[in-house]
Amino acid sequence: MTTFPTDVVPAPLSTETGDGPGFRLDADTGIEADPGSEPVARWLRATVGAATGLPLPPHTGGMNRVQLRILPALAGELGGPEAYRLTVDGDRAVLDGASRAGLFRGAQTFRQLLGPEAFRRAPVTRGQTWEVPAVTIHDAPRFRWRGIMLDVARHFMPKEGVLRYLDLMAAHKLNVFHFHLTDDQGWRIQIERHPRLTEIGSWRARTKIGHRASPLWEEKPHGGYYTQDDIREIVSYAAERHITVVPEIDVPGHSQAAIAAYPELGNTDVIDTSALSVWDTWGINPNVLAPTDNTLRFYEGVFEEVLELFPSEFVHVGGDECPKDQWRRSATAQARIRELGLADEDELQSWFIGHFDAWLSARGRRLIGWDEILEGGPAQGAAVSSWRGYAGGIAAARAGHDVVMCPEQQVYLDHRQAPGPDEPVPIGWVRTLEDVYRFEPVPPELTPEEARHVLGTQANVWTEVMEDHARVDYQTFPRLAAFAEVAWSALPAPAERDFAGFERRMAAHYRRLDALGVAYRPPVGPQPWQRRPGVLGRPIDGPPPSR
Repeated sequence: MTTFPTDVVPAPLSTETGDGPGFRLDADTGIEADPGSEPVARWLRATVGAATGLPLPPHTGGMNRVQLRILPALAGELGGPEAYRLTVDGDRAVLDGASRAGLFRGAQTFRQLLGPEAFRRAPVTRGQTWEVPAVTIHDAPRFRWRGIMLDVARHFMPKEGVLRYLDLMAAHKLNVFHFHLTDDQGWRIQIERHPRLTEIGSWRARTKIGHRASPLWEEKPHGGYYTQDDIREIVSYAAERHITVVPEIDVPGHSQAAIAAYPELGNTDVIDTSALSVWDTWGINPNVLAPTDNTLRFYEGVFEEVLELFPSEFVHVGGDECPKDQWRRSATAQARIRELGLADEDELQSWFIGHFDAWLSARGRRLIGWDEILEGGPAQGAAVSSWRGYAGGIAAARAGHDVVMCPEQQVYLDHRQAPGPDEPVPIGWVRTLEDVYRFEPVPPELTPEEARHVLGTQANVWTEVMEDHARVDYQTFPRLAAFAEVAWSALPAPAERDFAGFERRMAAHYRRLDALGVAYRPPVGPQPWQRRPGVLGRPIDGPPPSR
């Protein structure tokens, strides 16, 4: 039976402790980097070197060393390009990766083995001894898509906060950053050919505090956006950590910020779109894009600039929560339905999404959208983010579409973590650390062939009631650590998972989070300053539906 004496999170495939001496990191330690592994050596010097105060120079004879090697054969032995092997024995710590990405994942484990102080930005104890026990670890991920979705549209997170979250993702071996950049409440990415998207669409005059039924308002402007150079920096920073950034530009719903900037994008024959401003409250917005050629050309221009900035295989187009009332009342929309021979407004949305599926495919990219894109008939090459439970993912996989499982009942981290009155702005169902740990991304209803369409899983962080990074930290951690283990590790069936063992390992991991400055929810409940007394939420009683 595999044991985890080293408190590594997420749990490796196998860990074997040795009988010999461990490895000491000290002033004589050098890094021996084989060809191709130099970026990982630079990362170790920048992080572990900073925390320990040790120079970690290139290895020369006679020094104890950290040896970095890329061995592609490990992909076949352990499973995929992110596989790695860490061997610690005496005067060597040898990190072998099936690729540079695998080597980088192994470097994260090595850092954990050094202890929580290795996660600080500068030494805190003079003369501290840095030791790693004699151990051999073999490891590889279960899923190739291990993601987190961060909503920066509802509450803007400055660039430095985004870079920090990329580091936190890397520390947990997550590899897909779903970047939710546009919504009714704000447009967060500079588009040079459409400057009003950020001049007007990136800020709102005030903000609802709490759930939309709350009487409270913050009566000051809120906003911000990323310049194209900011985006390039974020994408490059992520790539150095072997994280893919998947941008989301929401269409045809969740678009009031864009319509406020360019009123002609809305259904002008139904409402006075020139009177709209960026939305200042939450919920499902009735103001959606008009299904016109002008709208298609406008967003093709947006996506052209997006593709120049993001090299990712997938581009997310949203497609969720698009009310059809304006289309039902719009003569223009109804004429388009007749022109295309469509049955109804659901098929009109399917046509809208299908246009961008074909457009992206022609440019070598793949469209992914929320599971509503299945309504009215799915786009031919689209992948699906299954958020309204498992049903959308099951239907998509059975139809031959790739799927990312992110059901709100299980892995929406904006949902509350306990039933007590102290949880700040309680939203949704109670999802405890143990609940997330027992989440299973692959529905048992799928055959093995259908299950191969499950690319992986993703935790989603919607920020309507998260006004700053401390609130995002509180909702996200420690549950993201449990989610990361679900996404990475070869765990047994949910009921058989050793949650008590995970909690024991979390005792060490909380100290790592402390060193990183993460304002997580303590196991005993929120600190006084983490509460939000009197701010109305939207709790849902009872257990969430299982499917």
